[in-house]
Amino acid sequence: MKTTNTLLAMAILASSSAAFADSGTTFESLDVDGNGSISKEEASANAEVMAKFDELDIDGNGELSPEEFANIE
Repeated sequence: MKTTNTLLAMAILASSSAAFADSGTTFESLDVDGNGSISKEEASANAEVMAKFDELDIDGNGELSPEEFANIE
């Protein structure tokens, strides 16, 4: 049963990551001003990124670096 639950969780995670990737949202598409980070204002263009912003902002500086953004997938 534990193996089944683990496999199910992995499948759900993989499908949600694929769905995000399929949405066409990239770091570059959200970094509108091209400064190398995504602000909360820029992130507001994507509901999923905005919903996870505080969780992804590991260093708490109010911006997402490319490395932090990569954790969404």
